[in-house]
Amino acid sequence: MENTFAQLGLGAPLAAGLAKAGLTAPTAIQREVIPLALAGKDIIGQSPTGTGKTLAYLLPLFQKLAVDKRETQACILAPTHELAIQIQRQIEMLASHSGLPVTAAPLIGDVNIARQIEKLKDKPHIITGSSGRILELIQKKKINTQTIKTIILDEADRLLDDKNVDSIKAVVKTTQKDRQLLAFSATITPVAHSRAQELMNKPQLVQVEGRAETMPDIEHVYFVSERRDKFEVLRKVIRNGNIAQALVFINKSDDVELTVDKLNYHGLTAAGIHGSFVKEDRKKAMDGFRSGRLQLLVASDLAARGLDIPGIGYVFNLDLPEDPQVYLHRAGRTGRAKSSGVVISLVSPRELPLIAKYEKTLQIEMLPKQIARGKVFDKKSGSRPKPDARKARNGITAPRGE
Repeated sequence: MENTFAQLGLGAPLAAGLAKAGLTAPTAIQREVIPLALAGKDIIGQSPTGTGKTLAYLLPLFQKLAVDKRETQACILAPTHELAIQIQRQIEMLASHSGLPVTAAPLIGDVNIARQIEKLKDKPHIITGSSGRILELIQKKKINTQTIKTIILDEADRLLDDKNVDSIKAVVKTTQKDRQLLAFSATITPVAHSRAQELMNKPQLVQVEGRAETMPDIEHVYFVSERRDKFEVLRKVIRNGNIAQALVFINKSDDVELTVDKLNYHGLTAAGIHGSFVKEDRKKAMDGFRSGRLQLLVASDLAARGLDIPGIGYVFNLDLPEDPQVYLHRAGRTGRAKSSGVVISLVSPRELPLIAKYEKTLQIEMLPKQIARGKVFDKKSGSRPKPDARKARNGITAPRGE
């Protein structure tokens, strides 16, 4: 069994870059996929969310890119904007840590297409995004698909369903016949499997069982609240939990400034970052948070790419993402460097089904809580939960190091 990334055929810059990120041993899906991908095989890969599928395809892609050529060589398709941004974040992390001059551009809908066209003039090595927007840009002749050597379908189960399959096929058919096609998903339906095979050349099927890497030192809790009451619940949890600082995630970039205004109105010191922020404004918000002057930093998934702030003990989800992998990435902002952390989600009744989805997909337990008379209680029993060896703050375990 290959126990190092170098043994899988990856070069020294990538192996060293992964070590910088604290990754020294490949996961099961990475051990299976990387040698096949480096050999140019088409692949259908299946493993649970959080087991390292993104790096399983990004690492061999980085190895094969001709970074000296100013042309787009790979296209990564994702079903949601959130996931596309998470993939972009992983690309930037790999490029930064490895020192490889790989460039990438996220191309998603509901974003100014003129800005995307400007970015495409730089000929990024990798484009990632929704099939609809990428197809639109291809039709406008802003993307030269003849130079694309690799296409990756992330969450192929959704990309190849009845709603999306036509646009996926349309994108794939614009590329050369000898391009490599990789499809990955946590689950593969017979229909998705059949449709993937139709687009591929003698695909290799890789199926790996395993548990998601969900960081065992992170506690996941949630409060049920009507949407209009979420800010008040957030205020109470922060005040009664004596939470000094926290990262607050919302789904839409456009809502960042409104969210900051509401938090400040409720007596909390907050600043936000979103995709259209100029560097100076982003730096001002980040410096305020790092220095401790600001209690809360509000971010969308788009704006949070590349965000690395050590020592964050708490992450709040003011909105819940549809995609469990995005929840996992948000949770990963806390509990770093062998410390622990708490992820607190404020859930409207309409969002409740997502809790079961996260628990099933990520194999985690999310504890329901309620706040009454200034105290946080375990909702299941109606009594205070038993604290562990760490000091519990009103029913929510305090992260180590606080």
